Amino acid sequence: MGELDDSIIASEKNTSDIESLQFFQTQAHPCSYIDQQYASTLFLNPKQKIDTSLYSQLSEYGFRRSGTHIYKPMCANCDACIPIRIPVSLFKPSKQQKRTWRRNQDLSISIVKTIDTQEHYALYEDYINQRHSDGDMYPPSQEQFRSFLTSGWESVRYYEVRDSGKLIAVSVSDIMDNGIAAVYSYYSPNLAKRSLGNFLILFLIEQAKVYRLQAVYLGYWIKSCQKMNYKSAYRPLEIQNGSQWLLVT
Repeated sequence: MGELDDSIIASEKNTSDIESLQFFQTQAHPCSYIDQQYASTLFLNPKQKIDTSLYSQLSEYGFRRSGTHIYKPMCANCDACIPIRIPVSLFKPSKQQKRTWRRNQDLSISIVKTIDTQEHYALYEDYINQRHSDGDMYPPSQEQFRSFLTSGWESVRYYEVRDSGKLIAVSVSDIMDNGIAAVYSYYSPNLAKRSLGNFLILFLIEQAKVYRLQAVYLGYWIKSCQKMNYKSAYRPLEIQNGSQWLLVT
């Protein structure tokens, strides 16, 4: 991983805060989402002190958080990863999304201080084993779980979903100045009829309204990646183009 050259740093400048940041870029490696494609990732210097305000600014440029790292794809020959977000005030749920919301009104949702428990890890482990056995996070481990999701980030909110006391779903989300970032979710893979992944996104949209925030950030969308198709089902949505967000109805 080498230091980024000045020309790329300049493209990320907008405010005095961002001007002083240092980024590093990984060497090219096989892409996890597109066959026969190589990927590279831009990382904020992990020694950089970052607060919610700066994190929010970086999100406007398509940056995301994974554990304690702030990153975005920066691939030499590919721009398939498109930052995507849901503008809360404009969102109109589809009939299917309305059914999903109604179907899960019997569940209880609460904010917890930590998910670093055996109960939470067991749910995460089951989710990865059954849903993502072909991905980078397989096989799961408690060390990986802790480094990925249990970091003490000041903006993080852990929403746990229970059915008659049983933990069935978790949303790890960041409350930013400009919206809510859906960092990651995991849930029982045996409750397909509940569409828990979609329900968690609908819940975050409602939370954004409560906090009076403008958007829910869903990370990156790749048109050719079937596993990401669910992100394009929330309409209207916004996709990033340079420093602008374009509305797609």
